[in-house]
Amino acid sequence: MAKHLNEPSLSNLGSHAGLREWKPRKGRTLLAAMLLGLGFVPAAMGQAKPESRKVPLSPAESLSRFQLPADLKIDEVLAEPEIAQPVFVNFDERGRLWVVEYRQYPEPAGLKMLSRDNVWRVVYDKVPVAPPNHEKGLDRITIHEDTDGDGTFDKHKVFLEGLNIATACVRGRGGVWVLNAPYFLFYPDKDNDDVPDGDPEVLLEGFGLEDTHSVVNSLCWGPDGWLYAAQGSTVTGRVKRPGSKDAPVHSMGQLIWRFHPETKKYEVFAEGGGNAFGVEIDAKGRIFSGHNGGDTRGFHYPQGGYSRKGFDKHGPLSNPYTFGYFDAMKNNATPRFTHTFVIYEADALPDAYRGRLFGVAPILSHVVMSDVFAAGSTFETKDVGFAIKTTDDWFRPVDIELGPDGALYVADWYDGQTNHYRNHEGQIDRSNGRVYRLRGLEPKPYKPFDFAKASTPELIERLKHPNRWQRQTALRLLGDRKDSAAIGPLTAIVRDSKGQTALEALWALNLSGGLTGPLSIEFLRHEDPYVRLWTARLLCDGKAASPEAAKALATLAEIEPNVEVRAQLASSARRLPASASLPIVRNLLAHSVDAKDLFIPLLLWWDIEAKAETDRSAVVDLFRDKAFWSLPIVKETVVERVMRRYAATGLGKDLATCAELLKLAPDADSGKRLAAGFESALEGRSAGNLPESLVEGLARFQGGSVTLGLRQGRAEAVSEVLRVLDDERADKSKQLQYVQILGEVSQPRSIPALLKLARGSDSALQGAAMRALRRYPNPEIGSTVLAAIPLMTDDVRGEAFNLLASRPLWARGLVEAADAKTIDPASVPGETIARLHRLKDAHVAAMSRKLWGEPKATTSAALQAEIVRLAGVIRKDPGNPREGEKLFAKTCGACHAMFGSGGRVGPELTTFRRDDLDNMLLNIVNPNAEIREGYGTLLISTNDGQSLTGVLMDQDPGRVVIRGSDGHDLAIPRDEIEEMKASPSSLMPEGLLQSLSAKQVVDLFAYLRATQPPK
Repeated sequence: MAKHLNEPSLSNLGSHAGLREWKPRKGRTLLAAMLLGLGFVPAAMGQAKPESRKVPLSPAESLSRFQLPADLKIDEVLAEPEIAQPVFVNFDERGRLWVVEYRQYPEPAGLKMLSRDNVWRVVYDKVPVAPPNHEKGLDRITIHEDTDGDGTFDKHKVFLEGLNIATACVRGRGGVWVLNAPYFLFYPDKDNDDVPDGDPEVLLEGFGLEDTHSVVNSLCWGPDGWLYAAQGSTVTGRVKRPGSKDAPVHSMGQLIWRFHPETKKYEVFAEGGGNAFGVEIDAKGRIFSGHNGGDTRGFHYPQGGYSRKGFDKHGPLSNPYTFGYFDAMKNNATPRFTHTFVIYEADALPDAYRGRLFGVAPILSHVVMSDVFAAGSTFETKDVGFAIKTTDDWFRPVDIELGPDGALYVADWYDGQTNHYRNHEGQIDRSNGRVYRLRGLEPKPYKPFDFAKASTPELIERLKHPNRWQRQTALRLLGDRKDSAAIGPLTAIVRDSKGQTALEALWALNLSGGLTGPLSIEFLRHEDPYVRLWTARLLCDGKAASPEAAKALATLAEIEPNVEVRAQLASSARRLPASASLPIVRNLLAHSVDAKDLFIPLLLWWDIEAKAETDRSAVVDLFRDKAFWSLPIVKETVVERVMRRYAATGLGKDLATCAELLKLAPDADSGKRLAAGFESALEGRSAGNLPESLVEGLARFQGGSVTLGLRQGRAEAVSEVLRVLDDERADKSKQLQYVQILGEVSQPRSIPALLKLARGSDSALQGAAMRALRRYPNPEIGSTVLAAIPLMTDDVRGEAFNLLASRPLWARGLVEAADAKTIDPASVPGETIARLHRLKDAHVAAMSRKLWGEPKATTSAALQAEIVRLAGVIRKDPGNPREGEKLFAKTCGACHAMFGSGGRVGPELTTFRRDDLDNMLLNIVNPNAEIREGYGTLLISTNDGQSLTGVLMDQDPGRVVIRGSDGHDLAIPRDEIEEMKASPSSLMPEGLLQSLSAKQVVDLFAYLRATQPPK
């Protein structure tokens, strides 16, 4: 899509015309964090950042520290006192800049915090009242105008003030739409005098307020006339229209949503992603958002898609049968993160920048540039340099917007630090904020204008403008007017044009009310692929299609040559009834070329899954065609998943469907894929009482599978497993597989064999056996393992302690042995001691306090003092990174990977900002301060007394899979779980550095701060 550009040369910029004088004010304090810092903060592309200053720079001095490519220039266009805390900017049809000032952040006015968890989700005492009767906050929406066309915004007014957690606004349809969580509001202003005509209409309610840096945000108009916005990761939604009797739409975590201004319909457009704070809609109508993780610039959201997110922290996807999700766009290795971005589509910057991604990174104080490339039906990116770098680390760019002049406008929160942990300590100064204009070398200021006064033909002509902002604004105004006189000219343009002009005219035709059924069928045959794509999408948005339209869509699915159009057809098909949907799906599945596409196979699976319950017979009918089974997408993506989908419920009707699919399987390969899907659904639970027809069908293709027989509890299978486990010459991988299953299903006959392996000499089998033995509550397990501990190696001994601490009965034996000194109390790991304290057993608790003291309740002040002490030690000695690498392997490497080596329990550390010593110490000394997305800990109690701790890895209606600190996964059947709750503590233990000498500490940090593996 975009041209490559060599790494740009950088030049320091001095002052620029149009800068206003900056006067220091009293009361400036050390500012606290802004919006999105969680956990470790990544390095700025390998560039070390200096310690943050205690006072801000003036706008002019800050600007002088900016570094840009030689062919770009930057102007400051707004600054305090006109604005403060800008979080969102956009332009109206008069070219005026609107700024949402998030001055109330971080706490909503009028609410009392009852509790806050370790990822900063707050429980408040009440739901705030909707405006206009609300508790007044500090947020406001301001308008800024360049009245004489000299490039300087010289007129300033306040549109609204007293808002309370307001993050975005847009004009249109006779007023201003405002996101003010938990509400979505419309302020009428039909006379456009910038004064609301009356009280706001509350359109929606129920947007979560748990975390005010993740609330709904980034409102914008889509080309289809819907309003689009994002929801961040650490909030939930129970969204509905006020007074409606409909059930609210429940959501957990990040997503893109949309709202139709005429029908008042709300829907989730796509789920998942990063901490979604930003919505970018490009020239073809594709939707993107940034991400607060590394090695990506963000997510591309197809309609109805399910994307990766931090499942333990943010909850599962709304559909438990997705059996897959989309990853973020691929990018070259990059540190966290890109808050939001814009894809440049205008002509004010040099041609080389057209199609390039400009992403703001508030933690890293820069604006990065990336080229964007097609990757099948989605995209990948590659960083090519920086549009803005600076030595002023108070520069916190949080929004970027294309302007009427084709320049890019950057909102700068301007803050001294971005550590979310300290935001809620009250260290925040709400008086700063700037907006910059990034442009070409020659300024192109625009004279005052008002597109609202343009005629309909003039607006139609503006749809051809090279600046996307100009086209989008004309499109929105045509949607406001709904002028029937536009229908004829727009229809002619769609018919007679191709490329962007035809697409813009199609959008305008739809917004003007002229995209009829017959025209839609005609445009499905249009020469331009994006006209075909959007015609299909608009046809299906109403969740119905005429017989003629359904037939045309199915025909298009059969012959369509463009991969993006096929992907949209897969998205749109799910919205239709099965009679219209499945013929489209069947024809799309025949495109073998899409078998390896990153989106299409899963989109097609989700189409089938959406009808699995409601239209079971229609789904099964697809498999009655033998040729269907041989299609690559069916074979590689659908067969196993459809079997797993029906098997996962365990319901009789669904198991009968599994049996029917097995009967329809045309060959051994298809049958084995079905059987694999069935076994996948059974992972973590037994398979007793299966219908005989299903058992016969599975046996037909599995040939008497030992693993299935073991899960079913068949005596001959158990005997075969025990024989293999007793055979010293047996295949070790098979033994490990059997041992794992014995830990998932209850087979008491296996206890002697497992105990024998636990006392054996093979460490892998020893560890696996002790993990399996956790399932069985027999007293002899604890005493046997306890007696064998002195003979175990260190790595296996850890497994033994985990086993003993998992049940009160065994834990009593452990604490009594430690009290009698038959087990050295000092040899018991801190993690095991913490688990003993958590067990619901008075004797164990009392003995644990006697042996190891009360559980630590370290104060914030003590932890901060320890951080300061350690920082002083580390800064005095550069340390030896080679020795530190060895210490990392012992102390951190079981859970964390760095430079490609280590465990995968905690976050991978290579791309994190490891030059920020204070933040790194904060996360190590106080691991509970900020638990990184995706690494929250679960506490699980089972019906038979097990106590288990781990990070959530997977879940479905039948089981939960956690990963313990030993790096191993454990599947627990849901019907055996008595209680499951989030732990207030990280899986990473406190006091990790206490056992190290000062020299070892400095060596460890020398390695942790290394930019490359030590040689």
